[in-house]
Amino acid sequence: MMSDEALLLVGLGNPGPEYASTRHNAGFMLMDLLCESCGCTMTQSKFQGIFGTARIGGRSVYLLKPQTFMNLSGRSVVACMNFYHLPIGQVLVIHDELDLPVGDLRVKFDGGSGGHNGLKSIIELTGSQGFGRVRVGIGRPPHGDVVNYVLGNIPQDDIESFNACLKIGVDAVKTYIARGCEASMRFCNGLYKAKKKEEAIRNGQSE
Repeated sequence: MMSDEALLLVGLGNPGPEYASTRHNAGFMLMDLLCESCGCTMTQSKFQGIFGTARIGGRSVYLLKPQTFMNLSGRSVVACMNFYHLPIGQVLVIHDELDLPVGDLRVKFDGGSGGHNGLKSIIELTGSQGFGRVRVGIGRPPHGDVVNYVLGNIPQDDIESFNACLKIGVDAVKTYIARGCEASMRFCNGLYKAKKKEEAIRNGQSE
């Protein structure tokens, strides 16, 4: 992917104030923080979503938060891709990730949905898994009730770690935009483990 090619940045979540603080809306939250950091806005109602454009890292970026509800996110993404004639490789999706603990954030390119309904919809409607992902860790529920867990609010005990993760996510997205996926992966994919190792050493625990 060339640095001067446009990028479609998609934050996944569910519309409506009742979902605003839920784990499943991590993609919306990170997108809002990115816009605040870059001084850009998303005010247009287009492509069944909230839409905006920006110039970030010397690159044209289309910003999209689908308003279709999570399991139909692909409709919004495909509408925007088709309008701007964007290939799937120029799409970066920000989403919550059950398989990462709260506070961890990873970047990857390609792969399956992992059971995430938003990713599943995008893969089904584009016919491809070949897009970038920023995975915001939310952890797994202790008793396996995934639906109620992802639609639950971020608990008070996790807010500090979660917000710190979102801030790292902003820098990870900016790195992806300016320098590509591998540079973004190098930047953020080991930060959580390194932090936990430092904490263990500081507390006198074994690695």
